[in-house]
Amino acid sequence: MIWLYLLIFIASCLALPWLGSILVDSLIKIAKFLKWREFIVAFFVMAFATSIPNLFVDISAVLHGLPQLAFGDILGGNMVDLSLVLALAVFLTHGNLSTGSRMVQTSALFTTAIVLLPLLLISDGNLSRGDGLVLIFAFLFYTFWIFSKEDRFKKIYDNKERKSIAGVIDFFKSLLKIVFLLGMLLLASEGIIKSAQFFSISFNIPLSIIGILIVGLANCFPEIYFIFISAKKNQNWMILGDIMGSVIVCATLVLGIVALVSPFEIKDFSPFITARIFTVIAAFFFLLVVKTGQKITKKEGLFLLFLYIAFLITEIFLR
Repeated sequence: MIWLYLLIFIASCLALPWLGSILVDSLIKIAKFLKWREFIVAFFVMAFATSIPNLFVDISAVLHGLPQLAFGDILGGNMVDLSLVLALAVFLTHGNLSTGSRMVQTSALFTTAIVLLPLLLISDGNLSRGDGLVLIFAFLFYTFWIFSKEDRFKKIYDNKERKSIAGVIDFFKSLLKIVFLLGMLLLASEGIIKSAQFFSISFNIPLSIIGILIVGLANCFPEIYFIFISAKKNQNWMILGDIMGSVIVCATLVLGIVALVSPFEIKDFSPFITARIFTVIAAFFFLLVVKTGQKITKKEGLFLLFLYIAFLITEIFLR
């Protein structure tokens, strides 16, 4: 029985990023066909695409009465994005990762605030529908700011390396493919929930730890994939847009929807202490390097990588 659930868990965790990567390809083809702007692709299309696995897993978790798995996924995902994923982005980029634009500077400030917002709202042990509305309002506020000036999303996204959609028929085929992928993501999410619950009971592992260390990391694989293909073209704009957009969408819209669908309570916060401390450190360090040097250097990327490794070691050995 253990081997069966282990196989289901590994297959589901591998399926999430794989399906997410295919979903990314389909959405970018649609974006290119519709001539959507580069900024919209990075901050919204990509952020939504990479956040869909989180949404399915987290809603399934709270509906199964496992809110600690859902919150661990969001918290762990933010930690991975602001440390490991950002470090990989710096290493893959030619030279340093430029952060000099005014939009990136302001978005970094908003990203840091958004990372802290869920931690503040759930400090009383509850994430109510009112808290969910606050999170969704924060997302809408950021969206309004983004679209308040046209020059923030002026450049058209044109990735010539990807095959374009030939016509209307191919367009609707791509939409049907996306619907199928969403169904497969739901199935993979159920596999993770059931197997995580089994391992938690069998090995006395807190569900929060499974969410933080494993599910949160697995759900970040589509972002790593997108960063890899963007770094090859030295598209810093797209890289930073994907990372900050994913953090913002998961911490506001995804968690807000989860709270609206099923408000939840977490009675024991002790499993989240390490992740909360390291996430706050990563968020403020990210803001510091963006605001001071207006670029993220290889040395700073190395620090972010060591920060993630230190987080893993602390999380594992404190148990």
